[in-house]
Amino acid sequence: MSKCAFLGLGVMGFPMAGHLVAKGYEVSVWNRTSSKADDWAAKYDGTAASSPADAVRGAEIVCLCLGDDPDVEAVFDQIEDALAEGTIVIDHTTASADLARALHERCASRGASFIDAPISGGQAGAEAGKLTIMCGGDDSAMDKARPVMEAYGARITHIGESGAGQLAKSVNQICIAGIVQGLSEGIHFAEANGLDVSKVMEAISGGAAQSWQMENRWKTMAAREFEHGFAVDWMRKDLRIALRAARESGARLPVTSLVDQFYGDVQADGGERWDTSSLITRFGKSRKQ
Repeated sequence: MSKCAFLGLGVMGFPMAGHLVAKGYEVSVWNRTSSKADDWAAKYDGTAASSPADAVRGAEIVCLCLGDDPDVEAVFDQIEDALAEGTIVIDHTTASADLARALHERCASRGASFIDAPISGGQAGAEAGKLTIMCGGDDSAMDKARPVMEAYGARITHIGESGAGQLAKSVNQICIAGIVQGLSEGIHFAEANGLDVSKVMEAISGGAAQSWQMENRWKTMAAREFEHGFAVDWMRKDLRIALRAARESGARLPVTSLVDQFYGDVQADGGERWDTSSLITRFGKSRKQ
């Protein structure tokens, strides 16, 4: 039985760590709010550690699932001295490629390995163990880490060297931003012209306009219900990372830049915790009479 540490028990990390126990791993967890770690340990028969370093000591695999670059840096600073030679750190946080490369070097200096492995699939994917995972890092570390990630990942792709996983996650968010904006405009257009939105979606969802967002979100968007997915605050964080990487590489993201501003409008209207489909609120809900 391998020992794993899992640091960060949000809506994604909590069930992900649980899947590790179900696969037979010995798991020690830590969370900034200690009561959540205690709740997890009671539910999954694991160990709640009092500090990140305590969770990591003796672990062969260390998984992080945190919020942003500063969170990852702060936790890594606390666990660095506890990393043993051969330990593999898997960071499931959506963070910057620059940070991934820096932590890769810091791990290597201790004889440990680092894999940037941001995830997609939302809370439902985490609970079902069906996440998509985009990875950057060394081949040998990936070979050892893959069986662990298979506990909660359905599609695990090694994109390339350190930082490549985070850049691939930016591609994911860039694509989502444009699709959700297009779907918002389409529903708004149908409403403004007095069309039956359900019939329109039935007509177009089997053709080239089809997308996951259309299939899973058009009904809640038309009903103006936004409690079903990834929060706007987190999306703006991810788009900030993508836009910064674009500036550094010379990539041009005009649509993404515009949609990021639109999400700022949603935040200003109090939608910080609404899911990303709430872009449609910028149009109101007008119907042609």
